[in-house]
Amino acid sequence: MALKSDRLELQTDISFFYNAGTATRGCVVSHGSTAGSGAAMDQGVNLVEKSTTAVPVGILLNDVVNKDLTRTHLNQHKDEVQKGGKVTVLRKGYVVTNAIDGTPSAGDAAYAMNYGTAGNISTSGTYTIGRFLTSKDEDGYAKVEVNLP
Repeated sequence: MALKSDRLELQTDISFFYNAGTATRGCVVSHGSTAGSGAAMDQGVNLVEKSTTAVPVGILLNDVVNKDLTRTHLNQHKDEVQKGGKVTVLRKGYVVTNAIDGTPSAGDAAYAMNYGTAGNISTSGTYTIGRFLTSKDEDGYAKVEVNLP
């Protein structure tokens, strides 16, 4: 899964942590099993994860890695975040991603699907995250408009 550079970030959120293993940017993240209280900007319990049973928060804009930081450092050019750290989540805008299930067409609603992917088929327990602006290309990428309240 990945994001291409063609994107528009109208609204992002940096108040969530990701601690559910590793993840690649471009996937859909939802509220975790625990949530912070109040503003919760710096509470480590304010988690997001790849899930289809919770309300989606947005599209993950960072790669989440689990590295031994005594041997190497995070690659800031790849916008890597260590597991358990704060991540950037896209709430409004559009991205070009290959984290897509199904065969969407332009104009189809985009739903949160299995393991953090977006798809064009509504099934029980899924939530709308926006619309597909294109169908998949030969590499499996499509432009997805994200519009979450």
